[in-house]
Amino acid sequence: MTHYAVLLPLVDKEKSDQERPAHLAFLDEMKQAGHVSAFGRFVDGSGGLVIYNAETYEECEALVKQDPFVQSGARTYKIHEWGLLFADLKLGS
Repeated sequence: MTHYAVLLPLVDKEKSDQERPAHLAFLDEMKQAGHVSAFGRFVDGSGGLVIYNAETYEECEALVKQDPFVQSGARTYKIHEWGLLFADLKLGS
């Protein structure tokens, strides 16, 4: 399984506020299905970050496009494949 860091920059605050409950329900559903490891908003209000688990970039993008924030145009998205490394592991391991 590959991890993807998905940035969700704010485009429309009003739409974002309206879609927030649906977005959080979507993330809970994705978490329960094993597709999301972590998520959170940026405290400066500029957007948020979701860590998706998927086999491919295309699979990740298909999941991201189901997010109510993205569907409504409240947020855009940018996907980065993420080489997850836990701090307690030695570098190069």
